[in-house]
Amino acid sequence: MRSIWKGSIAFGLVNVPVKVYSATEDHDIRFHQVHAADGGRIRYSRVCSIDGETVQYADIDKAYESDDGVRVILTDEDFAKLPAAESREIPVLQFVPTEQIDPIMFEKSYYLEPDGNSPKAYVLLATTLERTDRTALVHFTLRQRTRLAAMRSRDGVLTIQTLLWPDEVREAAFPSLEGAAKPQDKELKMAETLVDSMADDFHPDEFTDEYQVQLRALLDEMIENGGKKVIASEDAAEPEQDAEVVDLVAALQRSVEAAGKSGSEGKTGDKTRTRKAPAKKASPGKSSPGKSSAEKSSGRSGSSGGRGKKTPARKRA
Repeated sequence: MRSIWKGSIAFGLVNVPVKVYSATEDHDIRFHQVHAADGGRIRYSRVCSIDGETVQYADIDKAYESDDGVRVILTDEDFAKLPAAESREIPVLQFVPTEQIDPIMFEKSYYLEPDGNSPKAYVLLATTLERTDRTALVHFTLRQRTRLAAMRSRDGVLTIQTLLWPDEVREAAFPSLEGAAKPQDKELKMAETLVDSMADDFHPDEFTDEYQVQLRALLDEMIENGGKKVIASEDAAEPEQDAEVVDLVAALQRSVEAAGKSGSEGKTGDKTRTRKAPAKKASPGKSSPGKSSAEKSSGRSGSSGGRGKKTPARKRA
């Protein structure tokens, strides 16, 4: 795993350096959209609604539109001014009973690894959370977003689970439940008996995503058997790249081409000066004004054989 964030936990007067890792991953098979007629990939461009031109990722900013239609454009510099954007600290706000956190508020999970010469403070905090059966409420800033998060110990490893803010959880107000009749005692007893007959401990390894398993089997079978729905595509061999990476590669390519063009022009100029040099005759004992600094340096730092060639030239003159 690759760490995605480095910072520290502020636990009272104790500071615990940590690295953050994503604790989950998506195992769903991903598909591309293709043209049904020929299987060609469908490409999407970032097109400006005003001039109709394709916009490079580096030229894209974020905008907010108010309810009355006012648009405010924010740049990276604007976001950088926010103190939360640069926060590298996970402050502990309070410790609460674990059962008081409604699971509906859980969003995404992360592992914390100790980042330092000694993990003593890390182990102390993890052990304390386990023994007290408490969860630490913390502020966690990641990708310019500050979230409320629950930090707990899972098998000795500190884990952070970001929480939704209270106003992000929708109210479950369904008119169909209003005035619904309460179940009778006999019905409740029968339902409880059914629950007891199916009661067991939770072992997540016993459950499998059957849809993904069957989908993978279907794809493998189609690839093996071939047919008109299985086509060779160069796009399939190319890894999917982020738009920013693609733009960066294009910018580097243009830089290489520009550097090559500049170097080619420089070489052509050198050849021109080399051809013209013999046509210019310098006066004996004087340096030619047309000589380059490199030629002058060559004359001054020439070998003894070079100086021997100048003597016959003066005799012929």
